[in-house]
Amino acid sequence: MRDVQFQTSYLIHPAGSCLASYGDTKVICTVSLEDRVPSFLEGRGCGWLTAEYGMLPGSTGGGRKQREIGKRDGRSTEIQRLIGRSLRASVDMEKLGERTLTVDCDVIQADGGTRTASVSGGWVALYEALSALAEREGRGGADYYLKGQLAAVSVGIVDGQVVCDLDYAHDSRAEVDMNIVKLEEAFVELQGTGEKGTFSSEQLASLIAAADEGLTFIFQKQRDALKIDSGFTFRQ
Repeated sequence: MRDVQFQTSYLIHPAGSCLASYGDTKVICTVSLEDRVPSFLEGRGCGWLTAEYGMLPGSTGGGRKQREIGKRDGRSTEIQRLIGRSLRASVDMEKLGERTLTVDCDVIQADGGTRTASVSGGWVALYEALSALAEREGRGGADYYLKGQLAAVSVGIVDGQVVCDLDYAHDSRAEVDMNIVKLEEAFVELQGTGEKGTFSSEQLASLIAAADEGLTFIFQKQRDALKIDSGFTFRQ
């Protein structure tokens, strides 16, 4: 694992915000809360969560990255859908009521793992936003709205060895590349690809075991940043 850090309350204006750092990868995650839902959910009494993802100019090497104005490229669209799906799995939409949470993840520096940092940092920012909402409504805490703790990590096989939390140097030569998202002990998403061949059931088991160790580390980093008591458990 690289050094993982979550700097909470990073910005003053959003309902929740976090600077997520996975090594040299840095993502600003913010959450906005609106008292409305998309038209397809109006009158149903439940909420919605959506996400947007982008890489800012200066976030990558090899020259200036152009801003995405209007239609996003396929990679950004796929990543923001992953972020949205993952974070929705952690929220009780019925308890949220007819409100919309928008999670924006802006990469300011990329060195591999931007989507996993976005998911984990997005959950920290989401916890902040829901804590403030719970306080206003007398609900106790963010756990009233949350189903559990959520985080993501990448794993891969590089030079025949299992590696957890791939930076760009590892990712660019990985034989197998996988992103894993978990809500507590349950899987939300498994994205695995044999980049330069195939992988066996035994290798898959090793990748998942490595991810579980990495996620335990990230869960603790999230709790430390949010000052969540080590003995606290979310409602299931």
